[in-house]
Amino acid sequence: MSDLHAPEVDPKARSRANKAVAVYGGLRLMLFIGLTVVIQLLAAAIGAPVPLIMSALLALIAAFPLSMLIFSRQRVEAVGALASWRAQRDARKRWIQDELAER
Repeated sequence: MSDLHAPEVDPKARSRANKAVAVYGGLRLMLFIGLTVVIQLLAAAIGAPVPLIMSALLALIAAFPLSMLIFSRQRVEAVGALASWRAQRDARKRWIQDELAER
């Protein structure tokens, strides 16, 4: 055996990654819903009602670049947490493959 101890995987890494992704996803969803409501209210205010599906599509198009700008800190945090968790998992998988290859 090349090494007696397997690389440790932080048990909290997965939960941190899931939480960061959930927070970022939730913020993006709230932005989308908020923009849809604002578009509907503006359309009603000027007396030109717009179908909900059209407001939602417009909000979706606007929410994507806005979320990249507004929630950049949360996006970076989510990507970092996922990368850390994946790096730990990959190191453990490589160790397991090496151990099995030696047998």
